[in-house]
Amino acid sequence: MTISAPHWDLSNVYPSLESKEFQAALADYKKQVAALEKFFKNKLSKTDAKTKAGELAPLVGKAIDQINSIQTLSATIVPFIYSYVTTNSRDKLAMKTLSEFEQASLPMDKLMTQFKAWLGRVAPKLDKVIARNKSAATHAFMLKEAAQQSKYLMSEAEEALAAELSLSGGNAFGKLQGTVTSQLSVDFELGGKVEKMPMPALINLRSHPDEATRRRGYEAENKAWDDVKETLAACLNGVKGEAITLNKKRGRKDAIHSSLEAARMDRKTLEAMLAAMKDSFPMFRRYFKDKAKKLGKERLAWWDIYAPMGKTDKVYSFEEARDFILENFGKFSPDLAAFARRAFDNNWIDAEQRDGKRGGAFCMEVQGVKESRILANFDGSFDQVSTLAHELGHAFHNECAYQAGKTILQQLTPMTLAETASTMCETIVTQAVLATAKDPQEELAVLEAQIQGASQVVVDIYSRYLFEKEVFERREKAELSADDFCEIMERAQKETYGDGLDERYLQKFMWTWKPHYYSAGLSFYNYPYAFGLLFATGLYAIYQQRGESFVEDYKHLLASTGEETAAKLARRFGIDITKRKFWDDSLAIIGSQIDRYCEL
Repeated sequence: MTISAPHWDLSNVYPSLESKEFQAALADYKKQVAALEKFFKNKLSKTDAKTKAGELAPLVGKAIDQINSIQTLSATIVPFIYSYVTTNSRDKLAMKTLSEFEQASLPMDKLMTQFKAWLGRVAPKLDKVIARNKSAATHAFMLKEAAQQSKYLMSEAEEALAAELSLSGGNAFGKLQGTVTSQLSVDFELGGKVEKMPMPALINLRSHPDEATRRRGYEAENKAWDDVKETLAACLNGVKGEAITLNKKRGRKDAIHSSLEAARMDRKTLEAMLAAMKDSFPMFRRYFKDKAKKLGKERLAWWDIYAPMGKTDKVYSFEEARDFILENFGKFSPDLAAFARRAFDNNWIDAEQRDGKRGGAFCMEVQGVKESRILANFDGSFDQVSTLAHELGHAFHNECAYQAGKTILQQLTPMTLAETASTMCETIVTQAVLATAKDPQEELAVLEAQIQGASQVVVDIYSRYLFEKEVFERREKAELSADDFCEIMERAQKETYGDGLDERYLQKFMWTWKPHYYSAGLSFYNYPYAFGLLFATGLYAIYQQRGESFVEDYKHLLASTGEETAAKLARRFGIDITKRKFWDDSLAIIGSQIDRYCEL
């Protein structure tokens, strides 16, 4: 639906890409990187494990301070450029500026690799170094983690070459996928009028109340993806091929190994969570079947998964979505509501659907001004209201770190914990509105939104995990065709959705438009969403028991997600994520919601 929605404002960061302020920031970045290069060459490179801790300590402290300064500047420049690139892929100046900055940042990528390798060499002295320097002490976790991970580095020359080649390899393929999917549009008849509809808007028709419209949207979407599938298959082959090559050269067991390290969790925890998810499939299939029955069907087709249920006449204006979110955030925490109000009032959100804009939604932090910016594709549905709440959760996560005075190096949060605050905010919104439902049809509508989201994060995410796992295994032997990718995706969906869906109408093209697959440096960005949902569900249950006293501990947790493993942070709340029980208990909460849904 065409809904009036705002564009974001970054004028308080820099006036424009051509402004003297932005150009000065680029020059400053290059100057700082050159100074760090000189420091590494003249100081760090002349020390090793034999150097006394007293001599190493000030060097480590200075390196950390300089790296924090450079990375803060980079995390201001890059989101500013991305604010143009992601909202208009036809902006040639923005594309050119992004490419130029990627080239300019290569030396910094190499320096970070050198620093990690150097930390590995002086690791035996790190405890003494940390005890002797304030900056080192406040970054102890990061330093020890980097030293431990240094064993998975190639030689300095190989890492430098890999960084340079990535710009024309995996990184270029990821850009191409974003450009192709954002510029794709379809002529579609809606409300008696034919209009050129960008793919994000077409995908959003999955929640249209009219089944015929949903089905036509599904068919039009698949026709469009079929027309560009070979290009996108080449992109995915390139991205996964690069990841496989580098994982082998770095001594990784597989892509899951590197993903788990990035997520700061172990295989035991992953296997416990996945096993609990798999065992919950019959519960979710019961929901799918009951929804089909409510729609007067034997089985749900793919275009029915997001069909609204219950009271469906509500279409939110952006202003109504704003008020709804602020009200329900306020029930959890005045601080959360005040923060969200600031985000709305200062135009941190780009929500309009338009041609050339990336699909989906994301949140990016702008370190230089200690703010965030949110991209969404708002269509007036409750699903998109929930998405806004999700992304505001990410922004609040950033805010907690800023308020605690954390540096950018202290904020390096793993994928798993990065989804905790966002999922919690979704839960806050749906639980709060569920508590105020006035009749069974309204309750059904809210439960539908809640369970539908959970089914996507448990059932569909598991299918995406199976898809990516098989793609890596087969790509190691040979490139895959577009039809191969479709076949793997469809089989993964059959394995997870089972008899809950009509297997004649699945979504074999899911791999084409999900950007998470197209990053050579970030594999398996799927199971962290399940971690976030189930971890946040468990935390929300604790909040219901403790009330207001929970909020400060929760904010402290969010501020600390870059400084500890997922398991240790969970233990602060008495949670053991390595055991099945926690995951089963969280899924049981969703199970009780499904029970109520089926009763209505």
